[in-house]
Amino acid sequence: MTLQEYLTSLRHKTVAVIGIGVSNTPLLRRLLAEGIAVTACDRSSREKLGPLADELEAAGATLHLGEGYLDGLTQDVIFRTPGLRPDVPQLLAAQRQGSTLTSEMEVFFQVCPCHMIAVTGSDGKTTTTTIIAELLKAAGRTVHVGGNIGQPLLCQADDMEPEDWAVLELSSFQLMTMDRSPHIAVVTNLAPNHLDIHKDMAEYVAAKENIFRYQRPGDIAVFNQDNDITRQQAGRAVGTVRLFSRRSEPEEGVFLRGEDILCRHNGQERRIMTTADIRLPGVHNVENYMAAIAAVEGLVPDGIIRDFARTFNGVEHRIELVRTYHGVRYYNDSIASSPSRTIAGLRSFPEQVILIAGGYDKHIPFDVLGPEIVEHVKLLVLCGATAGKIRAAVEQAPGYRPDHPEILEVTPFQRAVEAARDRAQPGDVVTLSPACAAFDQFKNFMERGKTFKAIVNGWRE
Repeated sequence: MTLQEYLTSLRHKTVAVIGIGVSNTPLLRRLLAEGIAVTACDRSSREKLGPLADELEAAGATLHLGEGYLDGLTQDVIFRTPGLRPDVPQLLAAQRQGSTLTSEMEVFFQVCPCHMIAVTGSDGKTTTTTIIAELLKAAGRTVHVGGNIGQPLLCQADDMEPEDWAVLELSSFQLMTMDRSPHIAVVTNLAPNHLDIHKDMAEYVAAKENIFRYQRPGDIAVFNQDNDITRQQAGRAVGTVRLFSRRSEPEEGVFLRGEDILCRHNGQERRIMTTADIRLPGVHNVENYMAAIAAVEGLVPDGIIRDFARTFNGVEHRIELVRTYHGVRYYNDSIASSPSRTIAGLRSFPEQVILIAGGYDKHIPFDVLGPEIVEHVKLLVLCGATAGKIRAAVEQAPGYRPDHPEILEVTPFQRAVEAARDRAQPGDVVTLSPACAAFDQFKNFMERGKTFKAIVNGWRE
């Protein structure tokens, strides 16, 4: 089925789109341009939506805004925004009355005419997705990047060619109701995350598993052999399994031997590159490259992989060097919205750092973070709703002694950054690596990271 054929099938149906934001706006505009009866639902007020509300109404949309935006849904087809659970009472009631629940990404999987590689995991998704996409581009392929990053792809599907590649980053929220899987699936790792939305860890893992659950023989699934959960998942994959590992040498996959990164395929092994070729700091980025290499095996020449690794500076908000100010290096690692991601960031630096952490409470335990902070942090600056929980985890960690590390709780965010600056000495590293989501003070981690960069870049020499 093509996108146009799908849209044609909706012309005599009613459609609700939940969420009026950047990701859904192209879909809303396309549906309205096709003459489809659309209700746009959003918790935001008309005033907050501003001119977009006027534009959608002028194009024929019915707006359903405010706290009761989900009440009374009866449309034939309902597009769920990823952050909304599919089992909220209003959606269940609509389904009982005959509504079909779907999402932009689920429809894209139905209509996408080209090859698909999709990446999920608790950490490393964006960097791994970006590496895969850039490697394919460097090899001369036409690549479309979307999902959790890039542009919404559904409305671009009719412009894609069969020989193109769609490279997707998929969150657990996008995967929860997915009933199709890509040709190549990558699971970077799994650790507790988003437990403020998911009922428990089991539901979170089950959602992630949909990325390979519906694959067919001949499809490819890439797993982290060093992660307990993903190693177990590999045994349930129906397609060809490729593993990547820093600690062992799988029979089929990518692994580390000393400083060499090798690929073993069909009983033959070859050296791809060394860890010194990777410009990005941190052992977690070695893992990201190994995952990407396993995904593009047979698609990208080894020389292109080496050349790319030597020049790629990384993705914004991921251990991004912002500035060296008075001899102190400032890093933006705002993407670190979970303890495991912050731990990876801390381990990227050989010296003890000044860490700015804290934020929205996703109900993830911080006990694993405490010992890492004791080992890798000289000054901990806490800001946000989880400050008390992180402090407790550090003070209860083995090896903690009063003021080792010293802990400051500072609000608001700008003052926390300034406190880190005021205490830093030449040669120090200051990193924003919050271990939490940003929603207590910011719209998302990108806004938090950009705010951090604006503060740091605003200081005069």
